[in-house]
Amino acid sequence: MRQRVMGIGETVLDILFKNDQPQKAVPGGSTFNSIVSLGRAGVTCAMVTEVGDDHIGDLTCRYLRENGVSDAFVRRHVGTKSHISLAFLDEHNDAQYIFYKDHASAALDGDLPHIQASDIVLFGSFFAINPAIRPAVRSMLQEAHKMGAWLYYDINFRKTHIADIPHVMENIEENMRLADIVRGSMEDFGYLYNLTDAEAIYEQVRPFCPALILTDGARAIRFYSPEGCVTYPVQPIETVSTVGAGDNFNAGYIYAMLKGIDNPAQRIDMAQRWSQDVCRQLGNNISDELVAQLKSHEE
Repeated sequence: MRQRVMGIGETVLDILFKNDQPQKAVPGGSTFNSIVSLGRAGVTCAMVTEVGDDHIGDLTCRYLRENGVSDAFVRRHVGTKSHISLAFLDEHNDAQYIFYKDHASAALDGDLPHIQASDIVLFGSFFAINPAIRPAVRSMLQEAHKMGAWLYYDINFRKTHIADIPHVMENIEENMRLADIVRGSMEDFGYLYNLTDAEAIYEQVRPFCPALILTDGARAIRFYSPEGCVTYPVQPIETVSTVGAGDNFNAGYIYAMLKGIDNPAQRIDMAQRWSQDVCRQLGNNISDELVAQLKSHEE
């Protein structure tokens, strides 16, 4: 049986702007971007998410299938509209987001996947802690943990949800406890714990999960484990857009793991390769060129 990656996360239609003019519209979302890139690279994937019964929902499901990702667990809700994200690129090609969605109307019902021991589960963002769907998400994560699947938790906490922290902190820390590895940014932990020191952040996370990847934009990546901390420099590049950079870092790390790469440095190197590839283009997923290189390497 081929290893399967299950993505659990929200879906939006990302509309990218440069100089206040729309440049591109493509289905996205943090976990969604990761799973689509993995599907493009030939990994067996499925996405657990919810969309409306509108044209955007149709487009989203078709986009998943066209990129090799199963949409069997995409919930379509009658009478609801799919979420939209506007991403405005600044002079550094970093994005400022405006979201149009109603988290209170979210629902995750119907048939959900039965997680297997061989599965890898990628989850994160507000979808993974949203009180409205927490019972269903918790059930899947607990089943995955119980079955012995490998869980990757990307915190990816947005500033717009700071007011929700008292209501979701328990869910965040439960997610860290269930995960085999946590990936978060300095910005994430600044919002959640008001911490800006890397060592203090790890001391906060370690009781829940001993493995932490701590990113800090263009600055060095820190990988914490019970054996200590190792830092990895980030190669400077010219960017077109940073949308999807962290999402594809996650995807690249998982791809390296699936290819049997055990060395943390080599996993981080693959993660950076995927992240940087996305930054060199206007889109959310790895390029056709990188897909071709990956497949050529396998031959």
